[in-house]
Amino acid sequence: MTLTRITGGAAAVGLGATGVLHGIWTVSPWPLTGRAEFARTIVGVAEADLPSPELTAAVAVALGAASYAVAAQADLVPRVGPPRLLRRGVWGVAGVLLLRGAAGLVSSGLTSRPSEFTRWDLALYSPLSLALGGLTAHVAATARAPRGRDRRAEVTRPATPSPATGA
Repeated sequence: MTLTRITGGAAAVGLGATGVLHGIWTVSPWPLTGRAEFARTIVGVAEADLPSPELTAAVAVALGAASYAVAAQADLVPRVGPPRLLRRGVWGVAGVLLLRGAAGLVSSGLTSRPSEFTRWDLALYSPLSLALGGLTAHVAATARAPRGRDRRAEVTRPATPSPATGA
């Protein structure tokens, strides 16, 4: 198994698990006991400012799609759609994750009054985003073209003369 497939599998599993967790959060504050604690610890906002279940579900779907794209780019699952679009999508996922991780470290690291959220952001959320972003960037940079027909590699045969024209 190649390093690209290993990193792609790790990133896809991490993104998929994070997507499942967001799906759970549309109906439950698990693993915390209540919405107020969830809001403070996971999101860093007051309970009244929590994102809607629909927005949380959209994030879950986006993470699921990102998981599929990384797995497909790493050649772990069948590809659907144009290879160039898939590669660009995987680069986009990597960029978003790396930006979220770096911004989280900077903003949480510069706060003068650490909260429960900032402690978790520095210890888990931002490093996890950076790790998943790095794995995803590796897949985007190193994945080969899909197996099977590669038109660039085809050798064109010289035209054979037509019996009717002799040419």
